[in-house]
Order: sequence, then structure tokens, then C-alpha cells
Amino acid sequence: MLTAKQHPSLELHRISENTDKLMILPFLEMECWTLLCQPAVAMGISVFVLAGLLVHCVFLVSIFDIYFSSPLVHGMTPQQTPLPPPAKRLVLFVADGLRADSLYELNSNSTPPAPYLRSILENNGSWGISHTRVPTESRPGHVALIAGFYEDVSAVAKGWKENPVEFDSVFNESKYTWSWGSPDILPMFAKGATGDHVYTFCYTAESEDFGAQDAAELDMWVFDHVKSFFNSSRSNQTLFSALNEEKVVLFLHLLGIDTNGHAHRPNSREYKENIKKVDEGIKEIALMIDNFYGNDGKTTFILTSDHGMTDWGTHGAGHPSETLTPLIVWGAGVNYPQRVSSQKFEDNLLKEWKLENLKRLDVSQADVAPLMASLIGVPFPLNSVGTLPLEYLNNSAHFKAESMFTNAVQIVEQFKVKMSQKRETTLSFLFTPFKPLSDSEQINYLKKARLYIQQQKYDEAISLCKTLINLALEGLSYYHTYDRLFLGLSIAMSFVGWTTYVILVIIKTHTNLTKAVQTNNKESTVLFYGFAFVGMIIAFFLLIQTCPWTYYIYCLLPVPVWYAVVKELPVIQDLAANLLSHNMVQSVGFIFICILGIEILVFSFFYRSTLTLGLLVFAGWPVITQLWAQAKTNASIWTLLCVLLAIFPLMPVVGREPNIPLVIATGLLTLLISCFSLASLCKTKNKYRNKEDLKVYFYQMLSIALSTYVVSSTHDSLKNKQGLPLLNQIISWMTLVSSSVLPLLSSTFLIQRLFSILLSLMSTYLLLSTGYEALFPLVLSGLMFVWINMEQEALQRYGLSLKPKLAVFNFTYATDITQFRQLHLDDVRRSFFFVFFIVTAFFGTGNIASVNSFDPASVYCFLTVFSPFMMGSLLLLKVVIPFVLVSCAFEAIQVTTQLSSKSLLLLVLVISDIMALHFFFLVKDYGSWLDIGTSISHYVLVMSLTIFMMLMNGLAQLLTTQRLQLSRGTKHHST
Repeated sequence: MLTAKQHPSLELHRISENTDKLMILPFLEMECWTLLCQPAVAMGISVFVLAGLLVHCVFLVSIFDIYFSSPLVHGMTPQQTPLPPPAKRLVLFVADGLRADSLYELNSNSTPPAPYLRSILENNGSWGISHTRVPTESRPGHVALIAGFYEDVSAVAKGWKENPVEFDSVFNESKYTWSWGSPDILPMFAKGATGDHVYTFCYTAESEDFGAQDAAELDMWVFDHVKSFFNSSRSNQTLFSALNEEKVVLFLHLLGIDTNGHAHRPNSREYKENIKKVDEGIKEIALMIDNFYGNDGKTTFILTSDHGMTDWGTHGAGHPSETLTPLIVWGAGVNYPQRVSSQKFEDNLLKEWKLENLKRLDVSQADVAPLMASLIGVPFPLNSVGTLPLEYLNNSAHFKAESMFTNAVQIVEQFKVKMSQKRETTLSFLFTPFKPLSDSEQINYLKKARLYIQQQKYDEAISLCKTLINLALEGLSYYHTYDRLFLGLSIAMSFVGWTTYVILVIIKTHTNLTKAVQTNNKESTVLFYGFAFVGMIIAFFLLIQTCPWTYYIYCLLPVPVWYAVVKELPVIQDLAANLLSHNMVQSVGFIFICILGIEILVFSFFYRSTLTLGLLVFAGWPVITQLWAQAKTNASIWTLLCVLLAIFPLMPVVGREPNIPLVIATGLLTLLISCFSLASLCKTKNKYRNKEDLKVYFYQMLSIALSTYVVSSTHDSLKNKQGLPLLNQIISWMTLVSSSVLPLLSSTFLIQRLFSILLSLMSTYLLLSTGYEALFPLVLSGLMFVWINMEQEALQRYGLSLKPKLAVFNFTYATDITQFRQLHLDDVRRSFFFVFFIVTAFFGTGNIASVNSFDPASVYCFLTVFSPFMMGSLLLLKVVIPFVLVSCAFEAIQVTTQLSSKSLLLLVLVISDIMALHFFFLVKDYGSWLDIGTSISHYVLVMSLTIFMMLMNGLAQLLTTQRLQLSRGTKHHST
């Protein structure tokens, strides 16, 4: 028999000097059993956790294979309009981040924000709105404009910079292309080009500084270098000759507007002044180019944008302010303004912009690529899915018909390659062709269109070509999504099987609902070979169709998962008999409450205010469960903090209304709370603290003070356009690094370690805050501390006599003994609370399922130079910090309630997996792009949350149980 001295975990149960020593005996026996069984149990748990991680990773990745696989095909023949083009050269201006309303809407004094461009659309050219698609980011926007197709999300894995797949573009098809601008955009078009005819001139990446004195200087750099380029060509005969060739493209990428929008918001003076400078620069460049070519009338100019921007300076989602971008085209081959008496659009923008009498010609963003190709006579980009907007062209009906015919042939070529690929990888008796555009139908359409052109029936030819294009695009989508239902069903079967298996594991190993069942070896062997045979048939079926290797994973995964479920059939039968013997009304009622709770969690992904309603219900939990009479003080604080936390989901999304003074006030409030806590700690008996612990708290308080100072100082510096001070940047990064180490130096007593974790994470969170969200982790942590106390009170309902004081609870010595209590119904409520608090931590201060919720200003204490992955990582850290606080509190609840650290986690996984299954079936590829993007991001988010919770469980254990000893002389007090 072990003694307390031999194993210190037994000391946990000595609540006072007068505790009956006989109470220790049952725990001594259980401790021996734990020590004997621990290796086998740990191994089983490790295998199970690893299997769970792998399965959930497959579930997460599958959505990208099913919905976000690359649409590109290769092997098409270039198609070019046979008639001579109207222009020899094209100048493309892309004002990054320019909203349509920011350009078209008049100022308060009725003057245009861009006088030159306003005069162009009123007197010289055609105009409209270019409708972008989600994600409204720079790379996909430029790919749509210049290559004519909407890029798949795989490009985000390379920060929208490199080429995950090779693609054709207008630049590649040109004779020469010269481009000036950002190093984030230009190289990708040069990299994918064949030959050496696409030239790039970029400023340094460090120039893209959100804290710079004036981001408009980026645009001035472009204009100045274009001018010097043309001036130098007069003394360079080779360059001069190349510039006078046909099929020349000049691309000016203007990033200043986007940078100023991020730094100062689109309604700021800086953003509007940048638009005016761009307008003046375009005017100078246009005049210079016309003079250079002797006003030969062979130059076409296009101004557009890759995406817009929200009022709070972000982009990425599908808000109209992000998807509506301007398009102004003028010069050779372009229609002059068309006067009209009235126009019908769903929006009321024309009246706001005072442009009711000028015909508005809207296009999809990908339509700009075929427009450029038609104007300068280059082949349409091979992968373009854009439709030529004929209303922009000022040319003969014959030219328009030939151009539209070329457009149709180019898209039909893609359709034929896609159909051929799918036919080759599908068994003939299983292949279902796209009937509206069979081989014979293709030939008939093309022959008929060609005949119309020969008969000079150009309108009929154009109409027929448009019909053919629409059918070909439908066919491309049909073959691109050909396997979607098949793969989706496979994943859904795996999902249901996995969730069922986890429920069975919980019931079998962590409850008393079933009896021990003898395993029949003969039946198990037959079952194994049966499922193995099914797996072999599926694998053979996939092999003869030469399917991708990922299909094997998705289609074979249900086999082992359902084998594990069917193997537990005796448990299912025993459980069914047990439930039938109980009150059916109670069982059905319990299941109904569980389903209702999960539906509320799902609903909260769409409406943040649902969290407020849930927290208000939580506030009444002590009254409902009669805990109010048992612990009035804790219950009162719980109710107050639930109400306070319920306010946050009703607040505007973070970043829309920055409030630096509130961040500073939060820092001071945290310092004040730290002082009271430190004073309280100093008053405690010596055995609960030592000098080293006090030093750690002083360091953490110093870190909070420095973070508060850095936030204030950095904001003032950026406001004065003095950039990010180097000292502030160094302090910020040092704080970030130290925040992960300092908690490990503090005492492992429960309250002290949790408070240390809060202080360390709070110092980093302050640096990443711009407004009211700084208060969020403070209120959330307060609620978590009270939650731990309330769960201690709830334990008394089950007659557990040992209820140690939280002050003497030590994480290090509490981990081994918590594997013996079976699950109760109340533990389902605990798990639901945890998932609800996790969702609240995610959505409490914004909708992080939307890309545009991320405010770049949050990272300005760390860096202001544009760096997608670094900024993304810091913003992700900001999201994770409240998550870590909740996870650590949940870890504390697991050990204080004497429950297995894995049993509650399994319950949490079941709840989150059922939520994920909801979102899997809610994913759609129809409707608005906002709806499509939202449905996919919700699924990805809840799957990431599930995987995160499995990983965070380990992180929470690390943060709460481990302690670093920096010196040998430090004495460690266990009690």
C-alpha cells in the first residue's frame, strides 16, 4: 500500500488536519490500480486521439477537394478573332482596393473625387460596375481580370503570391507586357508566361507599410517609373521598337488606395486624397502615351479594381462594398458614352452617383479578360470563362460576331477537354454525359453560328454564341462537380459512423448504462473479413477508374469506421434494452433538450445575438438547479458576469469602431485587478507561495504595463504618420514570446496558475486589440473562474463528500486520480457549457467565419509592412487566446470534478461533430457567392474548432500542469 509521502497526489485529499484518515484508503487502492493500468490506458487513449485527429483532418480537407478543387484544364487550342483589332496597345490601370462608390459618388460639395475619370465616362468612354467574387482578395481579383477565371482557394496556401497551378493570361498571349507595381502581384503573371516577354518593375516589399507617412507614394512610384521608362526608350532603339509593336500591354498596379484604406478606412481623408492623386497620375500617363505615339488613336485604356473594401477597412468576404468595383474603358475600339432616359437596376446607385442618364454597363470580373483580348487582337486566355461584353465595343457587327464566335469556341474547347477527362476516368456504363451539349449538339451550334456569320445575320450569330457559351459553362460546372454527390455521401457516412462510434465508446467505458459483454471470436472474424471484402471491392472499383488517391481515402474511410460501430452491436442492443426499461418520456425529453442546445449553437453561427440569449439563460442556471440557495455569492457573481458577457455579441464587429482609450483603460483595469490579487496572495500562508512565484507575477504585471504603453504610443505614432517605433516593435515581440513561457514559471496551484495564464495572455491580447474587444477576455476569464467554483458546488448534488478547496488544489498532483468517476447526465451539461463558451470565445467580438472581420490595425504593434501570413498568424493568435482561457478552465473543471480528462472531451467531440455534420449538409454551391462562401467557411470553422479542441486539450494540460525551474535553489512547495 502506498503512503502519502510515496505519492504526493494523496495529499490532495487532506482538506484539513481533522480529516478522517480512513477516507484516504479507497483512494489509495484506486491509486495503485491506476499506476498498474496507466500504460495500457494511455496507449489506448493515444491511439484513439490520433485516430480522431486523422479522421477530422480528412473531414476538413475533403471539403476543399469536393468544393474547391482547381477548375483548370489543359490541352486546349488558342482561339483568336480573325479580323484586325481596333487597338495596337492596351493600358490597364488597376487601383487596388478602390470601391465603385468611392470613385463614382460626388463629394459633399458636388465635385467628383476623380475629375479626369469623371470627364472620361461622361464624354469619351463607357463605364459600369465590375462584379467580383468571393474571396475578394488581391490575387484572385487580378487572376479574374487578367486570366479570365475565378481562382480556387488553393492559392491561399501560398499567400496569393505563387502559382499553385499554371494558367494562361492576356499578358502571356501578348507580344510584350510591361508592368509596374507590387511584388505581391506582378511576379505571378511573369512566372506563368511562356518565353521572355512579360517584364516586371516592382518596389520593395518593405514599401508596403500601413504605418508609412503616405501610402500614395506607392502609386507615385509607379507613375514616375512609367514616365522614366518611356523617356529612356527614346535613347534605346530596341525598347523603342518593341513599344511600337502591336499587341502590347502596359499594366500599372496601384496599391496606395488599398494600403490607405486598411490604415485609415475608406471614408478617411487619406483614402480620398489618394484617389485624387491616382486620377491626376492616370491623366498624366494617358496624355504622355498619346503624345509618345503621336495621337495615332490605337491605344485603349482600362481602369478597374481587383476588389472593394468595407467601411472598416477590410476585404475578403461578399459585402457589396467589397464586390462592386468600378470599370471605365476609353480609347481605340471603345464605345462613347450612351445617353439614356432611364435604366433599371435593383440598386439605387445611379441616382446617388448622378449618372442616371449615362448607360451603365455591368460585367462580371472575368469578362474583362476577353474584352482586353478582343481589343488588341490576342488569343483569349485558354482558361477564361468570361463572356465578351459587346456593348463596350465600338466596331462593326461583323467584328462583334466573329469575336463572340471565338469566345464561344474557346469555352467549348475547355468543355470538350473536361468531358474527355471525365469520360476516361469513369466506367462507360456509369458515365452520364451533359445532355444539353452532346457532341452532335456542339457541332450543330458551331455550324449554325458560322452559317449566320457568312449570311451576315450577325445578331442571330451573336445570340446563338451566347447560348452556346452559357451551355458550355453549365457543362464545365457539371463535369467539375461530377463526383460531388458520390464523395459527399462517403464523407457523410464516415461522419455519422464516427459520431456513433464515439457515443458508443463513451457509453461503454465511461457510464454504467451497459453491462460487460463477452466477445464472440468467430463472429468477430467473420465481421472483419466481411468488411475487408467490401473495402477491396471499393478499392478495385476506384482503381479501374484511375481515380485520384484522395478518392481512396474518402471512399474507404467509412469501412473501418462502420466496422468499429458494428463490432459494438452487443453494446447497442444492451443500451436499447436499458433505455426501454427507463421512463421513455424522460429519455425523449433529454434527447430533445440536447438537440435544441446543438441547434442553438448552429444558429449562433448565423446570428451572434443567439449567444446573448444563451448567456442570459445561463445566468438563470443557479436558480433553475437550486444552486442559488447553496452558494449565493458565487451564484450572484455568475449571473452578473453572464449578463456582462452577453453584451459583447450585441456590439458591432471588432475593427469597425476603433477605441484605443478603451484598450488603455482595460490595461489599467487589469493592472488594478493584479494588484488586488497579489495583495491577497501575499496575505496567504507561506506554504501556498514563495518568492519566485511573486517575482513571476511582478514580471507579468510589468508586461501588462508595457503592453498598455506600447498600444498608446504606437497609436499616437501612426496617427502622426511617423510609422511604428522600433522600440515598441521589440517590446511587442518580446511580450509575445514571454507570454508563452511565464505561466510555466508560476505555481501549479489551480487559482495561481490560471491567473498567471490570464495575465500572460492578456498582455499579448492588449497589443492585438483596437477597441472594446480588449475587455472580452477579462470578463470571460472572470466567468471561467466562477464556473469552476459553481461546478464544485454542483458536485454536492451527487453526494461526493470530498470537495477540496480550490486554493489548495494543485494541477500537477491532480491528474492521476481523476479517472474513476463515471459520467452523469450533468456532465453532458458541462460539455455543452464548454462548447457554448468556445463558440462565444470565437464569435463574441465578431464573425470570424467572414474574412473581412479581420482588422489589419490589430497587428500594428507588431508590424505594419504587408505580410499576409505573419499578419494572419497574429490575427489567428488573437482568436485563439480566449479559446485557450476557456480550455484551461475546462481542464480545471475536469480535475476538480474527479473525472477523466478524456471522458468530457469525448462528449465535447460528439457535440461539435453533430454541429459539423449540420454544416456539411448546409454547404451549397448555388445562390449568391456570399451564401456559398459563408456556408463553406462555417463548415471549415466548426471542423477547425473540433481539431483545435483536441489539440487545445493537450495545450491546456501543458499550461496547467508543467512548471519550469530556472534555478536549483528554488524550493517547490507541494502543499
